[in-house]
Amino acid sequence: MIAIEHRARSFFLQCRASAGCIPLLSPSRSRSLQRRGLATVVETRQAPAKAPGTKPYYVTSPIFYVNSAPHVGHLYTLVLTDILKRWAVLCGDERATLLTGTDEHGMKIQKAAQKANTDVKLFCDHHSQQFKALCNAANISYDRFIRTTDDDHKAAVEHFWTELNHAGYIYEAAHEGWYCVSDETFYPESQVQNILDPSTGDTKIVSIETGKEVEWTSEINYHFKLSAFQEPLLRYYSEHPKAIIPKQRQAFIMKEIEGGLNDLSISRPSSRLQWGIRVPGDESQTIYVWLDALINYLTMAGYPYHDRADPNWLWPANCQVIGKDIVRFHTIYWPAFLMALGLPVTKQFLTHAHWTMNNAKMSKSAGNGVNPFFAMDRYGVDSIRFYMAYNGGIVDDAMYENSKVAETYQHILRDGYGNLLHRVFKSKNFNVREAVKLVGEDQAGFSDFLSMEEIDGYGDDIQALHKGIQQLCKQIASTRNNVRKWMAEPNPRIAVGLITDLIRSMNKFFHNSALWKRIKSDDASERRIAQYGLYASAEAIRVISILLQPFMPERMKFALDLMQVPDSMRTFAHAQLGADFIYGPPAVQPGVKGSPEVIFPMLLSAN
Repeated sequence: MIAIEHRARSFFLQCRASAGCIPLLSPSRSRSLQRRGLATVVETRQAPAKAPGTKPYYVTSPIFYVNSAPHVGHLYTLVLTDILKRWAVLCGDERATLLTGTDEHGMKIQKAAQKANTDVKLFCDHHSQQFKALCNAANISYDRFIRTTDDDHKAAVEHFWTELNHAGYIYEAAHEGWYCVSDETFYPESQVQNILDPSTGDTKIVSIETGKEVEWTSEINYHFKLSAFQEPLLRYYSEHPKAIIPKQRQAFIMKEIEGGLNDLSISRPSSRLQWGIRVPGDESQTIYVWLDALINYLTMAGYPYHDRADPNWLWPANCQVIGKDIVRFHTIYWPAFLMALGLPVTKQFLTHAHWTMNNAKMSKSAGNGVNPFFAMDRYGVDSIRFYMAYNGGIVDDAMYENSKVAETYQHILRDGYGNLLHRVFKSKNFNVREAVKLVGEDQAGFSDFLSMEEIDGYGDDIQALHKGIQQLCKQIASTRNNVRKWMAEPNPRIAVGLITDLIRSMNKFFHNSALWKRIKSDDASERRIAQYGLYASAEAIRVISILLQPFMPERMKFALDLMQVPDSMRTFAHAQLGADFIYGPPAVQPGVKGSPEVIFPMLLSAN
């Protein structure tokens, strides 16, 4: 046992160093600090909140069109956006800001309200409330739910238009082309095609990109000199190769820009489009819905009443989360508008793929959308959040299937994570607090144990346990590092996949190690090694739970409360081996019934 406790500590040091944390103290200083109390040592490791004078992290979802009710595709976008905001908070930016809301102007809304035989504003109020209710039901931590009918947004749009006009980027001219009411945009001849409508047998002309019907339109309106920004946009994207995630969509956008940019029609005759913001100084024209809508991201930042020199100014957005169907508007038109006024361009766009149902894109018009409220009621809010982050497509579309939701819930959340949590922290066999205290009071001994190639005097059984503890501790450190890397990308799907890998490894280790038997061994050294195994198991679950907070905030709060992890030690800075030595419940006493509540209860129906 002396050999176990006093050999080189390099392995544990390497685990902590690779996790980017403060190295372990020398034995003498460590003992000195421990005499002052372990909590004192831990407090010095906590990352400080973002310093004043530093811009807050700012992430946005698109604002959602209110021509009908939300489906799970909208929920997916919201969940991704919320994960990024919560991750920033986890990493110390307590002022991180999330904007979402609804886009309420345009021809589609006007026609939808007419079809419903209702006042257009009342129509918008009804559907906007549905999206806000979705945000609240899904625990989206938004800082503002903006509406393009808000007064401050209208003022921002009018000012933005006036500034573009003063800068010489707006002119009036005749415009004709293929216009799509559904997409609210004109398409050039090269981007439309004839197709046969199987339902009617008639031919119609549709957008190649979206498949929506177009009609030939000729009118007088205002134009934005988009063509002037071909070279600036190409230069910007060449200098910022990760401006659009994933890389396939950045390549697509650059190819689009290289093919040439036509000037953009940015108004519609008010005689045709009454529902929108009028062009300043010309009541006969209504501002194009996409110019109107995109400015909402600036409205949140206080535009135009802001000081550009203020380091605390919210703009530019750190990340804007969008579906792949609106990538052109956000990554070509939007940066060009900003460049025209000398405003900073969004730092990064996370563009995601679609959810499909029966191999078709989930959409309002197709009527194949899954009701997100029903899905959350059935499987639980955090379970759906996890499923969408774990299975949702960033590059490729993903099929939404109830059987897959149930499978993910059962195998990963209930049998995987939930099983581990309850077996380790609600067991009559284990005293987690005792194991944590043991390592906390002798960190050098645990470091020595991890650094050893093998343990003298023991057979293959103990050697295998020793190796398993080493590997688990290594994976805890590597998971933390790699999750941080992929969240910075950002790609939450890969990040949560890495956490899931750790859950699987932890399950395998716990099953193979049979700690519940070894912890009762007559051999004191074997009992100590079993305690090390219990400590490593508890650490894996603690770190997993901290890292999963942005994905499943309520369920992870339940888990961390169960583990008795202090609120102040639930940050990313604490998601590493040896960062907390004051958590852990004692063993459940014989004859005492613990709480019957489980973190992921059995599903009543799998399908």
